[in-house]
Amino acid sequence: MSTEFLKVAHAAREAAAELAPLPRAPKDRALRAVADALVAHAAPIVEANAKDVEQARSQGTAEAMIDRLRLDEARIAGIAEAVRQVADLPDPVGEVVRGTTLPNGLELRQLRVPLGVIGIIYEGRPNVTVDAAALCLKSGNAVLLRGSSSAHCSNTALVRVMQDALAGTEVPAGAVQLVPGLTRDSVKELMRARGLVDVLIPRGGASLINAVVEESTVPVIETGVGNCSVYVDADADVDLAVQILLNAKAQRPSVCNAAETFLVHADVADAFVPRALRALAEAGVTVHGDARIASYGEVVPVTEDDFRAEYLSLDIAAAVVGSLEEAVAHIRRYGSGHTDAIVTRSQGAARRFVALVDSAAVAVNASTRFTDGGEFGFGAEIGISTQKLHARGPMGLPELTSTKWIYTGEGHLRTSEGTVVAG
Repeated sequence: MSTEFLKVAHAAREAAAELAPLPRAPKDRALRAVADALVAHAAPIVEANAKDVEQARSQGTAEAMIDRLRLDEARIAGIAEAVRQVADLPDPVGEVVRGTTLPNGLELRQLRVPLGVIGIIYEGRPNVTVDAAALCLKSGNAVLLRGSSSAHCSNTALVRVMQDALAGTEVPAGAVQLVPGLTRDSVKELMRARGLVDVLIPRGGASLINAVVEESTVPVIETGVGNCSVYVDADADVDLAVQILLNAKAQRPSVCNAAETFLVHADVADAFVPRALRALAEAGVTVHGDARIASYGEVVPVTEDDFRAEYLSLDIAAAVVGSLEEAVAHIRRYGSGHTDAIVTRSQGAARRFVALVDSAAVAVNASTRFTDGGEFGFGAEIGISTQKLHARGPMGLPELTSTKWIYTGEGHLRTSEGTVVAG
């Protein structure tokens, strides 16, 4: 590993050890100092961001992506407010997950503790730099940030402001580090830093997430590619189903909890599909449908790749199914395990769908768009996990912790005959 990477990794490791035992108050003060500093130093941050925007435009980057990259004073104020909101959240560190007194008299507790050093690999938006740092600091973790090269000037300025703000607090400034380098080699160093980095969290598209999962020797929490489905059951309220589908697809199509497929039971297809096609067309959505969907109106013929796609655009795949079980089989085959919804008036169908669909979140008579840390009442989130180990679904502060066991005795000794108490 390069000397530059080892320097920041060791600094984060040392800072994590200092940060872990801190109580809530100094962490909250540090976060509020960071928020104030971001507002006070908005001008140099905007100036640095302008360099990234200029480079992106010269490379022919789409205006939608440039807009995600751009920072102005209003957006920086919004980022600072998000940091203050994290400061207001409950601190999970030290929470007793469970505890008991064993028959031998030992008092046993399981406590939440920080993970240690968290590496974040992410694309595009520089606000993630601050959001991720704030969440890691609040949960007692140091963070190594590796954003995209397209936002390097912005990220460098943001990290400098945060480190300078932390220098005047009890939280070590080394707890927030930017991984040096602009090439893929620096990403590989972070992915191979087992022993220095405790966990990696990738945030971005499928190619980024897959690369990190497949190449990393550091444990990875896989965040959410969102191939989400809405299943309209035979016993659905058609009016409600159309509204839910339209919201799930068109309210904000570029996010991971937007619907990418709708499935409709054959028994309700005549009533539902024509209305759904009209509503989607009016919203500018292109439907990629199977032959039975196509019999109700003009659609693009659907392919296997369409059913697997995370469009993140005004496109949706669609099919008619013969049963709830067929809908579940389709979701299991093509879905990403993020969020899937059923629209039905049947409690039995709802219960069966919930039991059979193996996703991080399952919605009953509600839009997929609610799978979000803020909507769930967690406050900010680091991402949405689609894996099954440790964290699943929206990842708030508790998901950025591990646990340790503490047992307290009065001279308890374990012998071949059982427990004895010395003294």
